[in-house]
Amino acid sequence: MGIEKIANEDFKLLCKALLTLKTEDDCINLLEDLCSVSEICEMSRRMRAAEMLYHDHQYADIVKATGLSTATISRVSRCLRYGSDGYQKVLETLFKDDDKAH
Repeated sequence: MGIEKIANEDFKLLCKALLTLKTEDDCINLLEDLCSVSEICEMSRRMRAAEMLYHDHQYADIVKATGLSTATISRVSRCLRYGSDGYQKVLETLFKDDDKAH
């Protein structure tokens, strides 16, 4: 399913809500209210996989660190390379002081 299929007013409200967050605690509190523990864990593992891929880790290391399947890691990898630049922009911001050029 492409994002255009869910880009309705509810989705836009969620995006606007995320943009209001200013602290890690605010983010934690919203995620805790909005998502189940398993949903938060899954998103967290995908973000860790994206970070590890960004830093050129091997799939086997990512599987070991995250518990994700290679299929999920492959999907994250495709999003990093060919997606909407969501992961890429966040990772570049988080690791802007790294010497690695992207």
